[in-house]
Amino acid sequence: MIISYPLIKPKYYKSLLKDLVNFIKSPKDAPSIKKSITHKIYDTIGLFLIKAVLSITVASILQFIYEPKNLTSISMAERFDPILLLLVGGFVLPIFEEITFRLSLKFNPIYFALTSGTFTYYLLTKAIFRSRLSLVDETFWYRVITAIIVMLTIYLVSRTKNVKITLQNYWQKHFRMIYYFSCVSFAWLHIFNFELNLTNLLWLPILTLPQLFSATIAGYIRVTFGFQYPLLLHMITNILFLSLTFLPLD
Repeated sequence: MIISYPLIKPKYYKSLLKDLVNFIKSPKDAPSIKKSITHKIYDTIGLFLIKAVLSITVASILQFIYEPKNLTSISMAERFDPILLLLVGGFVLPIFEEITFRLSLKFNPIYFALTSGTFTYYLLTKAIFRSRLSLVDETFWYRVITAIIVMLTIYLVSRTKNVKITLQNYWQKHFRMIYYFSCVSFAWLHIFNFELNLTNLLWLPILTLPQLFSATIAGYIRVTFGFQYPLLLHMITNILFLSLTFLPLD
């Protein structure tokens, strides 16, 4: 019976919020091995709905206070037709961002190398060359080759026995800091979606609140359930958002 489904029960969301808040206050690298795949899917959907409510609430309030143009969304809409926009924005970019900000919440030399490479590409693109992640311009191959060199170097170094043990111990001792850094960096680096002026920089913590909600929830899901769950959550979020932009305004 449908009444047995947890997603229609208010107490279910209260329990999800409690677990999420407890994790945010004291992050621990502790996967939930007791929950079934079905339960993990329900929890991921429930957390998605919680994130949607928080993000929409903040975005709605910001519309009445301050709403700068999202230059990334405008640029992608101008460069891609609808199908390609869905492919890039709904699949490619979520994979890229989840590898960059969430994959290495659990330490593994391969994970760490992939994250280091994509993070390098992200910083070169956004901060150094002020370009777009999906834009193939005169700096594209420089960004790609540099990221690959960093990725291979990090992998070769981090897989050696002594370095691997040192990094594993560091992850265990400083997981709280690593989790917080992944959340804040994901949120605040989205400031490059807007024009970099003094007003936007002063509004940085508020403008990127929706991304901070996403990062804290996605990080929790990644550690507790596994990497595939926040990845699917990210894809669904982007696809829904991009699909809304295709609706006629009249």
